Amino acid sequence: MDARRTLRRACSAFAVALACLAAVDHAAAQAPPSLAGAALLARLREGGVTLYFRHTATDFSQNDAGFVAGDCTTQRNLTDDGRNDARMIGAEIRRLALPIGEVLASPFCRTMETATLMFGRATPAPEARGGPAQADAERYAALRALLATPPAPRTLRVVASHGNPFYAVAGPPYLAEGEAAVVAPASGRTFTVIAKIPKDGWRALGR
Repeated sequence: MDARRTLRRACSAFAVALACLAAVDHAAAQAPPSLAGAALLARLREGGVTLYFRHTATDFSQNDAGFVAGDCTTQRNLTDDGRNDARMIGAEIRRLALPIGEVLASPFCRTMETATLMFGRATPAPEARGGPAQADAERYAALRALLATPPAPRTLRVVASHGNPFYAVAGPPYLAEGEAAVVAPASGRTFTVIAKIPKDGWRALGR
């Protein structure tokens, strides 16, 4: 009986520790966005942060119920408006001469296409894969680690992914389709959202 009581206490303490770690991680991610306008543009041109994009507009008459990797007919895909939005965002980023480095994307068709239309390339990244908004800690551990890791010096990392994963690691509100979060590494292997840029917000930067 004493052994069982000791085990229950140990498990309880471990659960509390995990909850505290999650709370610290969530608090760091939830720091309010603070940069905009010229200050944001200057920060982006320095590099050292990640642009996390939710894919652009999709056709919600489609779904992923029968998902087969690499088969776009089994997935929800971009609309023509979504493709135009992705091209527009990419053109505006080129106009701003931002130092784009690695471009990673969830292996879904809509995220790969979003990244490719924006930047002409995309590397499938399992860390950025989709999934439920409410998930166990392990589900998005690799995404948390990625966002907490600085990109190559003087570059911007791009991650084209989904709304649910970012909601899970950074909290509400959801990113809109085509919206980007600017994510900076923080102390303690966490990250901070320092800005959000709606799909039409790139045009205002630098003007």
